[in-house]
Parts: sequence; structure tokens; C-alpha cells
Amino acid sequence: MPDNVFHQPRLAINRVYTRGGDTGQTSLVGGQRVLKDDLRIEAYGTVDELNSFVGLARESALELSGQAPALAALAGILRRVQHELFNLGSVLATLPSDLHPKQPRVTAAESTQLEFEMDRMNEHLEPLRSFVLPGGSRLNAELHVCRTVCRRAERICVGLAAREDVDGEIVKYLNRLSDAFFVWSRWASRQLGAPENLWEPNAAASGQPETE
Repeated sequence: MPDNVFHQPRLAINRVYTRGGDTGQTSLVGGQRVLKDDLRIEAYGTVDELNSFVGLARESALELSGQAPALAALAGILRRVQHELFNLGSVLATLPSDLHPKQPRVTAAESTQLEFEMDRMNEHLEPLRSFVLPGGSRLNAELHVCRTVCRRAERICVGLAAREDVDGEIVKYLNRLSDAFFVWSRWASRQLGAPENLWEPNAAASGQPETE
């Protein structure tokens, strides 16, 4: 993608609080005031939540890169994803009628890149014979948290798209990204030599021998 295809941010944050939200409302990029429980706010708020968890997983990947150097590459990917999520949130925070042609957003290129990275990493993973449980390593669990929050963001955006005009690349990207988190979680465990926790239905209490 060409450099500087989007406008650079034009803002100055001099103080954090404005008192503007004390009545339960907030402003969209176009200046419209909406309630904070509006589905559009829920959508980009969940994307913001996801971004925070991605940052957490990225820090874990960086800390573990001394043990497994390949994780430095994953940390770089996660950093890029954080920028992409901010771009995505920019669009969700703007009504379609107010979108500028060069406003930051996600495009087909972002989804295609995720597919490329998933395919490349998946080549080194064993086929699954069961569903997996989050865990085995902290990084694996953190990436699964990212996956589930991403799925929630996707569901909210689907709901928003049923009511309002939403760029189709948003739902597509979130769908690919949640799959990517799953692949990355397995790949990270492989780099760390951590075991995968496979789902065992009979490991539930009802499947255990009765005890007196």
C-alpha cells in the first residue's frame, strides 16, 4: 500500500477530561451527539477494548522473544494490527455521510495480509483432532482473549450493519482477524514448546468416576 494514503491525525490532547460526557452522551467525528450506549459507540468501544488486549499480548510476545526469537515477528504483526484497529475505529466513529476519502480505514489489503500470515504459520502446525482450550502458556491465553473479544466486536458490527450503512471491509477484517488470533495462539505455543490443551468432553465432572 502506498505511503501516506490516509490523512495523518490532526488533534491536540491537552487534557483528558472535558465534562462533555457527564450527561451520558458523546460525540462522533462529525460532531453529532449520541448516547454512550448507542450501538455505534458499543462497536468502536469494543474495538478499543480489543486493541488494549492486543497490546498486552504484544508485550508478552516481546518479553518471550529472548526465549523464542520468532515471537519478535509476531510482536511486529500485533503492532501493525493495533494501528489497523485504530483505523477501523476511526470509520466506526464517523457516520457514513461524514467520511472523508482519505480518512483512515481498513481495506481489502489488510484482510489479504492476515490471510497470507495465517497460511504461512499454519504450514508448521499439526492438524487439529479436537477443539483447543486456551492456555498452555500465558501468551496463548492472551491471544485467545483477543480472539473472543474480536468475535464480539464482529457480532456488534454485524448488528450495526443491519441498522445502518457499515463498510463491508470492517466485518470482513474482524472475521479474518479473529481467525488469525487462533492461528497465532497455536503458532506461539509451538515456538515456546508449550503443550496444546485439547478439549476432552469426559474431563468434566460428569465424566469422572464417582467418589464417596
